[in-house]
Amino acid sequence: MKLKSRKERLGEMPVEKFAKYLHVAGKVEKVIKTVALVVGIYLLFNFVVLPFTNFIPRVLGEWSYDTSNPHIIFEQGAKISAHRAGGDLAPEETLKAFKTCVEATDYKVDILEFDLHITKDGHLVLLHDDTVNRTSNATEHFGDKSVYAKDKTLAELKELNFGENFEDVDGNYPYRGLRGNNIPEDVKILTLDEILTYLQSVGADLDFIIEIKDGGKDGERAMDVLYETMVRYDIVNRTIVGTFEGNVTKYIDNKYPDVTRSASIVEVYQFYVAFLYGNVAREFDFDVLQIPQGFKGFYDFGSKNCIDYAHSKGLAVQFWTINRANDVARLVANGADAIITDNPKMAYDVIHGNN
Repeated sequence: MKLKSRKERLGEMPVEKFAKYLHVAGKVEKVIKTVALVVGIYLLFNFVVLPFTNFIPRVLGEWSYDTSNPHIIFEQGAKISAHRAGGDLAPEETLKAFKTCVEATDYKVDILEFDLHITKDGHLVLLHDDTVNRTSNATEHFGDKSVYAKDKTLAELKELNFGENFEDVDGNYPYRGLRGNNIPEDVKILTLDEILTYLQSVGADLDFIIEIKDGGKDGERAMDVLYETMVRYDIVNRTIVGTFEGNVTKYIDNKYPDVTRSASIVEVYQFYVAFLYGNVAREFDFDVLQIPQGFKGFYDFGSKNCIDYAHSKGLAVQFWTINRANDVARLVANGADAIITDNPKMAYDVIHGNN
């Protein structure tokens, strides 16, 4: 008996079944095309674009350097920035964390990094997330899984324990369960004024990386308060301000041109494209790149060529969040200007050869 061909079998298939067949086949085709596109892009970057960047300096000559940016480090080594004031060593962005950094005797930090939100009553408080739930006992205290800083007064936020979920290097939770008067003052939420007053009182002459987390009008209002506070404490020239919010970036450029600003997400992308094409004429409106090191083999902000290109454009390069010793060593060797890390002691040991 003669077997029917695939064409004959399809021709005898009921219309409904044939329609289903075509639908499934179409989906499979889309998946195959998508996978092929992703693989193609990966191969293009990995074996064509990125290898080409290795030859850029040879084609265009050695980069020349703009030395007017005070955040560029032209000798071996890099500044150490305590991310969220060193969130691996103490409850992040609390006074306890800042004390741990500033008063340490076995390591030293150069820059303190932290984030700001504006409260319902107009105070700037140190907080990374939009909500206070991850780092405090807010869910229990307010009976709400999403408690936003902008919806609470400073007094209400001061009721919380911001050491509640901090886990130390030994796996312990030293502040968990503390409530009311038993909550240490140095693990309560911290205002910008409070931390700057403390640092001034102990004579800590450090630089700052400050990120405004709020967007929209809240973000613009936060920038107004931040600028007034920076002027009052005379730290404008020691502070780099960043934000992921486009309207706040424009607001800073228009109203506070004397503020040193880090690149927005769009500007980071524009920078990397300019680097890949070896665009020596490209100019940028920011002073500092604060970026992850990237994914080696796909895109790599941490390569020596990328850092050298940034320096040639007068841009400092600061990497976050670098918590592994081998990554610190690689970035410092390639010319990074600052290492932003949750564990500043680890970074200090690597940079100063204490490992």
